Amino acid sequence: MKRKRVRTLVSLAALLAVLYGLPAALLTFQARRTGTTLWDLLQRTVRASHEPATRVPTPRSTSLAFVSPTALGDPFEAAPVISHVNAVDLDRDGLLDVIACDAQGNKVIWLRQYPPGRFTELQVGSMVRAPAHVEAVDIDGDGDLDLLVASMGILIPSNDRIGAVIVLENDGHCNFRNRVLIDRIARVTDVQAGDLDGDGDLDLAVGQFGYDDGEIRWMQNQGNWQFESHMLLKRSGAIHTPIVDMNGDGLPDIVALVSQEWEEIYVFENLGRGRFRTRLIFKSDNEDFGSSGISIADLDGDGRPDVLYTNGDAFDYIPPSPRPWHGVHWLQNKGSLKFEYHHIADFPGAYSARALDVDGDGDLDVFAVSAFNDWDSPDAASFMWYENDGRMNFTPHMLAVSPTHLVTMALGDFDGDGRVDFVTGGVYLWVPVDYARAGRVTLWHNNWPGAGQSRREATTQPGP
Repeated sequence: MKRKRVRTLVSLAALLAVLYGLPAALLTFQARRTGTTLWDLLQRTVRASHEPATRVPTPRSTSLAFVSPTALGDPFEAAPVISHVNAVDLDRDGLLDVIACDAQGNKVIWLRQYPPGRFTELQVGSMVRAPAHVEAVDIDGDGDLDLLVASMGILIPSNDRIGAVIVLENDGHCNFRNRVLIDRIARVTDVQAGDLDGDGDLDLAVGQFGYDDGEIRWMQNQGNWQFESHMLLKRSGAIHTPIVDMNGDGLPDIVALVSQEWEEIYVFENLGRGRFRTRLIFKSDNEDFGSSGISIADLDGDGRPDVLYTNGDAFDYIPPSPRPWHGVHWLQNKGSLKFEYHHIADFPGAYSARALDVDGDGDLDVFAVSAFNDWDSPDAASFMWYENDGRMNFTPHMLAVSPTHLVTMALGDFDGDGRVDFVTGGVYLWVPVDYARAGRVTLWHNNWPGAGQSRREATTQPGP
């Protein structure tokens, strides 16, 4: 019996390696991550492979397909890994650009728009290992935009202290040099800037995933590129740390999403003078919930910022596959840092929800992309619009089925027609890759009838 079990284990491992091309390190990580043996993980994988594919019906309507995709940047030969995109006029020439984290190429790229409608890809600064998030901000107060970058060090979760917070400092002429603000820390997955202590300069909120030693900290700006770290929470799996005043007291708070087995959302309430109170505002009972992103928007228009939330991560399963509980949600801010959970829609592999009044009817609709849908099905949605009827009821509309494996989205009017467009990035970490449906950085032009209709959008769009 023992010999038979060994033969079965070897066969299963060989089958996974051949069919899915998954590295042994990833299998070992998942076994340790879930507290199981490698044998148990393989058995669970085989059982999952026999489960019926998760298919959430989404309506197809050509009359609502108002976006048209255009590939941006250099052509790719290897599978793309674009972990984050952002929309910003980096050179301030009046044309909106794209900045992105190329975690495969270990670099931050600038897709500069000039002349109008033409994008040229440039590397910003020197190498950044596995960048996860990039934000444009004048960190040194000299009047130009620098780039604030979260560096994971490597893509696969690890306890090695290989993370860093890096600024790509702009010399005023869009020449950038790397400044390391802190390194040799747990893998950094997000960094956001804001005046957290009220002294007039920009401090940082930092999320660190690590492996099982992650943390959330804020870094107090001491001037002259020096920052002092203050720990807020020792917890693995932190992926997003947007800064926004959540309770209307005039002080910027930190909102944090903690994924992995915790599946929690926190608000670190700013009490002034560098003091914070920890408040847990959401927790899932499902350890495999797959938290994948948050963004902030006043979704119900009551003047209080709400939390848009997606759960679509699927690396708890090998191969990654859609789960029945994946979807898009929002946490309604009821005041006094009390939040009420609402489900918007099921969406396999959901990532990167954003709010935008695309149809000009005065309420915010929701858009989301998918990283882990059933890509064997040609009808699996990669890009969804959830139309708000004004009473917080959302009707799903499928906008696209390709490119697939989308994990990050940003909004901006790239062609100056008054309509807000979309830009997305794809991550292809597992094989085989269907290159016919792959996309690195994609600009989705908004062709909604009537220019200037899509104007109201979230003022804060953090996260991949």
